Amino acid sequence: MEKIAVITSGGDAPGMNACIRAIVMTADQNDLEVIGFGHGYRGIVEDLNQPLRPNDMRLVSQRGGTILLSSRFPEFKQDKIAKQAATVLDQHGVGALIVIGGDGSFRGASHLARFWQGQIIGIPGTIDNDLAGTDTTIGFATAVDTAMEAIDRIRETAEAMARVFLIEVMGRHAGFIGLHAAIAGSAEAMLVPELEPQPKLADLADNIRRARKAYPDSSYIIVVSENLWPGGIDELSRALGQATGVTCHAAPLGHIQRGGRPNAQDRILSMQLGQSAVHAILDGSRTVMIGIEQGHVVQVPLHLTFQRDKPLDQRLVDLQLGLQQINFASNDARESA
Repeated sequence: MEKIAVITSGGDAPGMNACIRAIVMTADQNDLEVIGFGHGYRGIVEDLNQPLRPNDMRLVSQRGGTILLSSRFPEFKQDKIAKQAATVLDQHGVGALIVIGGDGSFRGASHLARFWQGQIIGIPGTIDNDLAGTDTTIGFATAVDTAMEAIDRIRETAEAMARVFLIEVMGRHAGFIGLHAAIAGSAEAMLVPELEPQPKLADLADNIRRARKAYPDSSYIIVVSENLWPGGIDELSRALGQATGVTCHAAPLGHIQRGGRPNAQDRILSMQLGQSAVHAILDGSRTVMIGIEQGHVVQVPLHLTFQRDKPLDQRLVDLQLGLQQINFASNDARESA
């Protein structure tokens, strides 16, 4: 095996470029050639290839986004499209493909493995952190930092005017960003998909009223995961405003969470996983994801990363819910004293 191909697929995540650098540098040290295909799986099918050399990697680690560009390519589910990709890889003499992406990207990799005999290695690159088999994913830590900084800024203006804000964070169908951002941002409440039972509108409204009574000159922040409330965060803000008589402001953070320079944690993680992916190829590994568990690099069968649900850390859930309760419990104690 003399040639490795790399793609970044699906939503971009801060740290992808640092991972590409580690792949290229490690491959070069082992006399392996690396080519990249732009725009993910579409780039393989359309043969949008480019050489990746060590000299090209000097200033990429600190950049957000992905130098290879990315895309979503649902057509790749079709057998004939995956077969075209296999043909292109064979024409270039590629013996191994590294896919940096999330669960959709890994589903695509598993599909490609049906038609292509080369090695396929997945690297978890998604801000959502929703892949089973790894404690964290490339881009997650930076996304949480970005969300926290936004919450801090909103908190300052909310505090000045004693306002209620609902801050929507990304995460697709998982609450990892929501949970971590709520804790880091000292949110008064959070709504994430994994909460059972989900708080009802009446409960949220009652909490806001109680907070208003106890601390009339203070702000109130609710962190809400996207795709959670019917009608979205604007509808939830409107409904809470009607129920409480208090104006509730919606603040969806959106794609700001994807952008920006990766933080130190994501850069280090990315380089660990990129280097380990090349080592896995040299060791003969096939159709696995390179993850990190309790500080150790692990290999997980690719299909298990998206067939199993990844739970939130219950200790962190209890921490946030406990701190929310403390806010009100301490006030009740003072009122009854």
